[in-house]
Amino acid sequence: MRPVLGFVGLGNMGQPMAANLLKAGYAVRVWDRTPARAAALAAEGATSVPRPEEVAEAGALVISSLANDRVLEEVVGASHELLRRLGPGGIHVSASTVAPATSRRLAEGHKHYGVTYLAAPVLGRPDAAAAAKLWIFVSGPAEAKERAWPALRALGQGVFDLGEDPGAANVVKLACNFLLAAAIEAMAEAFTLAEKNGIERRHLADLLVQTLFDCPAYRNYAGLIAEQRYQPALFKLSLGLKDVSLVRQTAASSLVPMPLAGLLHDHFLAAAAKGRGDLDWTGLAGEVSEAAGLRPPPSAESNPRTDGGA
Repeated sequence: MRPVLGFVGLGNMGQPMAANLLKAGYAVRVWDRTPARAAALAAEGATSVPRPEEVAEAGALVISSLANDRVLEEVVGASHELLRRLGPGGIHVSASTVAPATSRRLAEGHKHYGVTYLAAPVLGRPDAAAAAKLWIFVSGPAEAKERAWPALRALGQGVFDLGEDPGAANVVKLACNFLLAAAIEAMAEAFTLAEKNGIERRHLADLLVQTLFDCPAYRNYAGLIAEQRYQPALFKLSLGLKDVSLVRQTAASSLVPMPLAGLLHDHFLAAAAKGRGDLDWTGLAGEVSEAAGLRPPPSAESNPRTDGGA
């Protein structure tokens, strides 16, 4: 049996990640704000605990997969009980997509308890998480990365070491999400241009993924955007807005002009203002169609789908 480790946050990504750690032979303690999610993993062999700090064992490893900076700081940073329980030699691995500044601040705070903070955001949709096919970006102290490496390898198909700056992995993840959002916007504009000129959106999508754009981003999203299937959301539009906002925040602090990020932000913001935040983030494409005088994106009730997502 491998060492006990803790897992905090069992959403669309965290649940399959924790399940894969169980399959890899770890004894996993789990916590989520929704008890039913923890109960589902307990049925697979995990130990469900009533408070987040109870996932921690002295000197052990805790992985968190939480929605945003605020929740991460509330669960791990604001109440220090989890860090006290981990104590000297403990490692906290954050798989969340957060601001680089948040990771750097948390890393400093962790030092007061002898705990090492590692940023390890993941690239991939929930189906990739379930198949242990995530790409993982990790940054932080070398010794802690070496200890965490076996657990991270159980979660994905590759782990990329971004050095010791705890914010570096978050910069890379934000850059990746920016490029994915830009691809969604580009496809939306291209498909709308085709539709207004009598060419079927799906036909153009099929053509793209068979020629110059045969890559995961286009294969995963082209059909969904072409057919305007924006739900159920595996990565909500509201989370896309959060991530593009973090891109702009990081760019501003680095004195990097990113005009395309500004356009993406405004499209995400407009969609959220119209009550579309619970659509999949591919619903961003609906803003382009609507601006061109075509039908708006469907409501959350009118167009269910069973595949795809972020």
